[in-house]
Amino acid sequence: MSSSGHGHTPAAWTGVIISFIGFCVAGAFIVLANVPGFWAGMVLIGLGAVVGGVMRAAGLGQAGRKGATAHGPAKARPQEG
Repeated sequence: MSSSGHGHTPAAWTGVIISFIGFCVAGAFIVLANVPGFWAGMVLIGLGAVVGGVMRAAGLGQAGRKGATAHGPAKARPQEG
């Protein structure tokens, strides 16, 4: 798998889980033809993005990268298996 840890942070997981719940809520209410419920789900999707961004700003996300990678230039590694 990826050695960069892309998305493996509490901020990313929390934001995605909240947005996924919002997607499920919006999907259920669109099938039920309930407009306010659909928009409540859409608000949850946006809330997931906001919560993930706030958590990242609080230091629970992946550190920003400067240059090519966070650990310096890329090194060649032998391929396994």
